[in-house]
Amino acid sequence: MQQRKKFVAGNWKMNGNLAANTALLDGILATLASPDVTVVACVPSPYLAQVSARVAGSTLAVGAQDVSAFPSGAYTGEVSAAMLEDFGVEYCIVGHSERRQYHGETDAAVAAKAVAAVERGITPIVCVGETGAERDAAQTEAVVARQLAAVLDALGDRADCMVLAYEPVWAIGTGKTATPEQAQQVHAALRKQMAGLGAEVAARPILYGGSMNAGNAAELLKQTDIDGGLIGGASLKAADFLAIVAAAASATA
Repeated sequence: MQQRKKFVAGNWKMNGNLAANTALLDGILATLASPDVTVVACVPSPYLAQVSARVAGSTLAVGAQDVSAFPSGAYTGEVSAAMLEDFGVEYCIVGHSERRQYHGETDAAVAAKAVAAVERGITPIVCVGETGAERDAAQTEAVVARQLAAVLDALGDRADCMVLAYEPVWAIGTGKTATPEQAQQVHAALRKQMAGLGAEVAARPILYGGSMNAGNAAELLKQTDIDGGLIGGASLKAADFLAIVAAAASATA
C-alpha cells in the first residue's frame, strides 16, 4: 500500500495584521522546501489577498477558515466558496469546534459547507471532535462517527475530496493533548468509517488538531493513522511551525 503523504495546516484563527503576517510568512518561506509534506496556511479572510500574493510560486498553499453554505445572496458577512476561489484558496476549514460552539453550527450545516467548498474545487478540512464531558462519558467514538457521517453522506461519491481533522475539544488551546495512543485509537476508528466508502476515501489524510506543537509532533506523527496536524498557536511562530513540518517529513521518510 502506498504511503499517505503527510499534511500540516496552520490555523491562524483570529490573529495577525499586515506587518505580522509578512514577518511570519517570510520566516516560513525562508526555509520551507518539503515536497513530501502538504503545507497550508489557513488565514483570516481579510488577509487572503496578501497571503496569496506572498506565497505565489512557493510550496505553501493558502486555506480559509470558514465558508458559506450558500453560493451568493443576502447573507451579510458571509464569504462564498466562489469568492475564496478568486483568491487562490485551495483548502478551507469547516466545522471547527469554535464554529460549532460559538456560532451554533450543526452537523448538517458543516456538511453543507463541505459540499459548497468541493463544488468550487476547494478541499474542505472537516473537523470532528468530542468535548471533555463526552469523553468522560465514553462517547468519543460515537460523537465523531456522527459528525463524520453527516459529511460523508452529503458528499457521497465526492468524499475522496476531503481532508479530515480530529480535534478533541478539550485539547484545543488548553495545552492539554491526547496521548499518541488516545489519538491513534480515534483516528483508526475514523479511517475504518471512511473505508466504508472505498479505498480512495480511506486513504485521505486524517490530521490531529489538539494542541500539536514542536515538542509533541514527532510522537503523534509516528502513529499509524495520524497523517499530519491542524496547528493552532504553534502556526503563529515560524520556527515552531517549521519544526512540525520537519517532524512530518521525518515521519514520511
